Amino acid sequence: MSKLSSSATSSPSSSGHSVGAKGLRIVVLSGPSGTGKSTIVNRLAAQNEVKLIKAISATTRAPRNQERHGEDYYFLSKEEFLRRRDAHEFVECFEVHGSDKWYGTLKSEVQRAHDSGGWAMLEIDVQGAMQVLALYPEAVTIFIRTASEVEFEQRLRARGTESEEVIQRRLQTARRELEMADRYRYQVINDDLDRATAEIVQILKGVEGNSNA
Repeated sequence: MSKLSSSATSSPSSSGHSVGAKGLRIVVLSGPSGTGKSTIVNRLAAQNEVKLIKAISATTRAPRNQERHGEDYYFLSKEEFLRRRDAHEFVECFEVHGSDKWYGTLKSEVQRAHDSGGWAMLEIDVQGAMQVLALYPEAVTIFIRTASEVEFEQRLRARGTESEEVIQRRLQTARRELEMADRYRYQVINDDLDRATAEIVQILKGVEGNSNA
């Protein structure tokens, strides 16, 4: 089930304008690792009720396994990344603490989605989402979460792939992210992948209907 965050009104936009600057449509999806966020994003990209184009992130880290430039990420040198950052070419960007690795979403990715007649779909963390909202206040923000912290911890442990130290670190990160959940326009509880995906589609269809009214 979804809910409007406490800061939101009963409709997707209290002003009646549901698209961002110059008609851009942007949807931001965030949530703690382990909530099924990436699976939902992939399902949203595959559905055809609402045209969603996943924004490809840029990074300074090296490609892993079979990752390809322009498909999985835009792999940039640190110098190129910082040059683009200083030229204000990013919607959002950040350095992973202590890693000397940068990640971000280029404005050109948002424009690419617009030129294709679709929404730019950004799967980013809370920090990035706040940067996006500073530039595009009308972006639709959706926070994906489990029904409770207990359920979230159960999912992490059910993976059987992480040490206790990693689990505790993920729990601490999730708590910090959950403190920001009310900054999002919507919150969707992922207790069923099909239902949660359909719910997000309906949210976006409602926003489209509002902007066309």
